Amino acid sequence: MDNKRLVRVSKYLSAHLRHQPERIGLVLDPQGWADIDALLAAAARHGLVITRDELAQVVAGNDKRRFTIEGDRIRANQGHSVEVALDLPAVEPPEVLFHGTVGSRVAAIRKDGLRPMTRHAVHLSPDRETATRVGARRGRPVVLVVRSGEMHRAGHEFQVSANGVWLTAHVPSAHISFPG
Repeated sequence: MDNKRLVRVSKYLSAHLRHQPERIGLVLDPQGWADIDALLAAAARHGLVITRDELAQVVAGNDKRRFTIEGDRIRANQGHSVEVALDLPAVEPPEVLFHGTVGSRVAAIRKDGLRPMTRHAVHLSPDRETATRVGARRGRPVVLVVRSGEMHRAGHEFQVSANGVWLTAHVPSAHISFPG
């Protein structure tokens, strides 16, 4: 599959497995799983024919490992704006995690901390490089350092998704190191 097709299918999956399954008549179970045959049929009904091989390629080849296939079902690993219960266990985070954003958001983050906004959880990266790439999607990146170990000791809960993205309900600004 060429890169343009891979990106198109990946974006389609993200849109419908994370945000708008109802738009194509897809039903997610409470944990966010969709039946693969139902997904492929719904996509075809809405003008995008995806083969099982292409689906497998997108899941295996996605650099962010956004999706998981388990048997005859698929789900997005995190980033949902629709109600799902990923049922991820609480785990102890590393001492620091990172969050990529842009300069125009820093003042609000200083005031309110990191909030999930339209998603179910705040997404944190395990390394500065990943956070830089995340921030760069919206402009010139600013990387914030989250003192996650400190947060955990203060009672905040963390989870880690199948693709290594760290999740938490809120990061108070007192636990964030802001650049210069």
